[in-house]
This record gives sequence, C-alpha cells and structure tokens, in this order.
Amino acid sequence: QVQLVESGGGLVQAGGSLRLSCAASGRTFSSYAMGWFRQAPGKEREFVAAINWSGDSTYYADSVKGRFTISRDNAKNTVYLRMNSLKPEDTAVYYCAAHMRPIPGVTESLYNYWGQGTQVTVSS
Repeated sequence: QVQLVESGGGLVQAGGSLRLSCAASGRTFSSYAMGWFRQAPGKEREFVAAINWSGDSTYYADSVKGRFTISRDNAKNTVYLRMNSLKPEDTAVYYCAAHMRPIPGVTESLYNYWGQGTQVTVSS
C-alpha cells in the first residue's frame, strides 16, 4: 500500500507561481515512478507530468512544457510540481499518483495509487 498526500494548492493570479508537494508513505518510494494529473470542472482528468524512480527522466504534457517542473526527493519521500507562469486554464484539482514501476507512463490507468487532490485556482 502507498498513501499519498498533496499540499501547496491555492489561489494565485495569472502569471504567478505555486509549488505542489506530494508526500508518500508505505512502500519504498525510490522504487517507483510518480505522476501529476489534473481535473478541471466539467472535464476529464488529464496527464500533467511524470518522473522516473531516480528523477533523471521527466515527461510533460504539451500544455505545461516549459512552465512546470516535476522533481522528487527520495530522501524525503516527496515529489514536487513547480508551476510557473500560471494561466486561468491551469485551474483544476491536481492529483499525484504512484506507478508501481520504475519508468512512468502518461496514461491514468497505469497508476496504482492516488492522492486526494489539491485545488489550484488561477485568477485572470
């Protein structure tokens, strides 16, 4: 079992920044990949970013590439999502998820464990 708890969401103006954190407990954090997804009101949940077990390979959705950065600290069992140049269309509930393989995927169904989500609201 893996438990995931997100934090760091909030209200920010367009152009601002936020850093989300996801603390993991349970199975050995450094052995599996992590991802961030988001779900806007009335829309399906979508892939945002993912990172492999060691942190040296990252993957991004085109919509956030160049603005968001995913990273991890295996000593702290935590994955981060740094979000810069935020836009109103980034408004969503952001979820972290664990993929019980070293290499991540972009497909929601590959992820085995999910956090409860944290709300990010970007005002124009």
